[in-house]
Amino acid sequence: MKVFFETLGCPKNFNDTQAAEGVLKEAGFDIVRTPEDSDVIVVNTCGFINDAKRESIEKIFHMAEYKKQGKKLIVSGCLSERYSEELYDEMPEVDCFIGVNEYENLPGLISDLANRNGKRIKSVSGCWQEVLFTPKRLLSENPYSATLKIAEGCDNCCAYCIIPKIRGGFRSKPMEDVIAEAEELAKAGCRELILIAQDVTNYGSDLYGEPKLAELVKKVCKVDGIQWVRLMYCYEDRITDELIDVMASETKVCHYIDIPVQHASDDVLKAMRRRSTESSIKGTIQRLKDAIPDIHIRTTLIVGFPGESDEDFDKLLDFVEEVRFARLGAFAYSQEENTEAGEMENQIDEKIKRERLDAVMRRQLDISLEYNREKVGKELDVLVEEKDVDGSYIGRTQYDAPEIDNSVIFSSVHELKAGDIVRVLIEDAFDYDLVGREV
Repeated sequence: MKVFFETLGCPKNFNDTQAAEGVLKEAGFDIVRTPEDSDVIVVNTCGFINDAKRESIEKIFHMAEYKKQGKKLIVSGCLSERYSEELYDEMPEVDCFIGVNEYENLPGLISDLANRNGKRIKSVSGCWQEVLFTPKRLLSENPYSATLKIAEGCDNCCAYCIIPKIRGGFRSKPMEDVIAEAEELAKAGCRELILIAQDVTNYGSDLYGEPKLAELVKKVCKVDGIQWVRLMYCYEDRITDELIDVMASETKVCHYIDIPVQHASDDVLKAMRRRSTESSIKGTIQRLKDAIPDIHIRTTLIVGFPGESDEDFDKLLDFVEEVRFARLGAFAYSQEENTEAGEMENQIDEKIKRERLDAVMRRQLDISLEYNREKVGKELDVLVEEKDVDGSYIGRTQYDAPEIDNSVIFSSVHELKAGDIVRVLIEDAFDYDLVGREV
């Protein structure tokens, strides 16, 4: 039987899809890359904010059109975990709903669908595994860059976030399992390894009594074949001096870190149930810059959180201008049911949210251009990702994560392939792209 996956949302969701594909492959199923070629379609959804929920629902209805050809439709992931009862009642087009903990049961569920004469299935246990299930993932033909999920769930319980209720409390993978997976990825051709979790910096606290990310990173750096190690989703208050020292001393660690600080006003941060303060955030950023002068810090901000005053927002704009993040994304607050913030009375008007979002991103545009112009005339290592139709190549520096950050467009007299790392002279800069040639 042939199965096609449509995956939406964050890199953690794509990691889950690869794990599910690995389970099915091991059970004798064929994984195909187009819905037309499949017998079964699985839509792995995101349910974090309203825009993501809307996109997931639209994709489910789009894939339901293929049922006219006799295909089965399964919905998995965060949206399915969060709203399984409602979706089961409102989407009779879907044959099976599964949660985020049922991927290892997919072979049996698909076989059941084939034998139930049209009867539908809902398999959402709500029970989170104490020991993380780590199957052999099904990778692309050239997995030169890959994520490695080192933990699942979250204990932080921010006021705006539903993730702990969807994915459970924080659970780390044992260190030996993480290293074994890193070695498998390296053998498959992976050159860039991206460590991910809901809170990467909390890694090991549940298993070993204290965070062990610094130790883990050192061990990952010893894996032959891996050339870049990237850290995503780091909480500011858990970035220790030990971790910074490892980032500065280990040559494989990218001089890049993702720290979603969310805001800069202490009043808003407190309302968000964040442990950070404006002072602590600035202090951590300064420690990183002192130890790693060329570090590129990515952050995420939320504007329009309930009760965010004009003064709070002005403080946030001043913070963006002062800190000058190399990479920055922002979102308008999404009011979510079953969250503390969703019940707050002082919600912000949608028009004001959009205006504030536009103001932040306009301010960041100039900062991004400034960072890029500083690279003109420099030679940088670039990871090749694809060849464009005009013969030029598109790649990334160590300062850029895949899908979300800047690209380098460059020419070369050589025939390059995805995953090659080449030296490029930067000759021009734009808001979010660099242009150069291989040297």
